[in-house]
Amino acid sequence: MRKQAAKKLPLAPDPKFGDKVVTRFVNNIMEQGKKSVAYKIFYDAIDRVSEITSENGYEVWKKALANVTPAVEVRSRRIGGATFQIPSEVRADRKVSLSMKWLIRYASERNGKSMAEKLANEIVAASKGEGAAFKKKEDTHRMAEANKAFSHFKV
Repeated sequence: MRKQAAKKLPLAPDPKFGDKVVTRFVNNIMEQGKKSVAYKIFYDAIDRVSEITSENGYEVWKKALANVTPAVEVRSRRIGGATFQIPSEVRADRKVSLSMKWLIRYASERNGKSMAEKLANEIVAASKGEGAAFKKKEDTHRMAEANKAFSHFKV
């Protein structure tokens, strides 16, 4: 095992909004190191969101991200030959990471022409409290609630 935890590299804020969370989101969208393509997808999606909702696309995206962010999750733990799903709080950085990954994953699974279009539709749905990414959060919370009886086994 490592003696010291790996250092987190500081993120540069994105050029348009000056937000480090946007850079982190774009890094999650990025495939094969093509960051400029990822930025284009994100900014196109934000523009589409503002067209669809006639609100500030950036604010809608932030609201969608907040709506998809989980508070609790279940973790598997073996105790005496049986595996229990134990509900536990989600760390702050993991919350953000999960919500971003869910938004991007369920956006790519949607029907649509371009990734920007699919991402825009998923963002709009998530900001309204619907869509696959929001459903994933609800399911995660439901699982944690159902397994509340095992919370005394905390990891």
